[in-house]
Amino acid sequence: MAVVPFRIALAFICAMLLHGQRKTVLDNEYVRVLDVTTDGSTTKGRLHEHAMNRVMIYLSAGKQKLEYADGRTTTLEFEPGTAHWSPAGGMHTSQHVTGPFRVIEVELKKNAGNTKFGPLDPVRVDPKRYKVLHDYPQARVIRATAEGRARIPLHEHVPNRVIVFVSDMHARATDDSGKATDIEAKAGEVRWAGAAKHREENLSAKPFDVIVVELK
Repeated sequence: MAVVPFRIALAFICAMLLHGQRKTVLDNEYVRVLDVTTDGSTTKGRLHEHAMNRVMIYLSAGKQKLEYADGRTTTLEFEPGTAHWSPAGGMHTSQHVTGPFRVIEVELKKNAGNTKFGPLDPVRVDPKRYKVLHDYPQARVIRATAEGRARIPLHEHVPNRVIVFVSDMHARATDDSGKATDIEAKAGEVRWAGAAKHREENLSAKPFDVIVVELK
């Protein structure tokens, strides 16, 4: 009989501790991404820990209480689009203070090996619309928002990245050769993307809102 590595088994146990639905929406050599919807239970879970660093991207409002084995207590409050950095380790219990909520969990397996952000980094090109939320050795997390009909100048995404759509999006990306690609997505969708250099245009009259986890 095959022996399951301890950390893999631990991650599986952690998954089973959460009340609600949990599904894997992306899994490759760099990340595993889970779409989790809680059922609103306020029962405190059992003591557990997480084997990997994670980025938690909340798609609804709520409040969660974490109690650590060393006595620390943390209460997380979040709105749609809140991105929380959750480091590996730390035995704790989890309790939902409010009703059901939905969260995208990006588990970081390993570094991508590409950390250089050039002069066309979108955070430099358009700091009004691209804002850094977290910046760690393993990943940078940015939030990109654009008003209806907005035009975003030429910029370059260097690292591989996970894109989480907080809102619906209907946009067009045009690369520096003039090739245009339309982008349509619904709130809550998750996509994997690689390097790209393009201009973007919001084709909708409504604003769009996305969280991007860039792998370093």
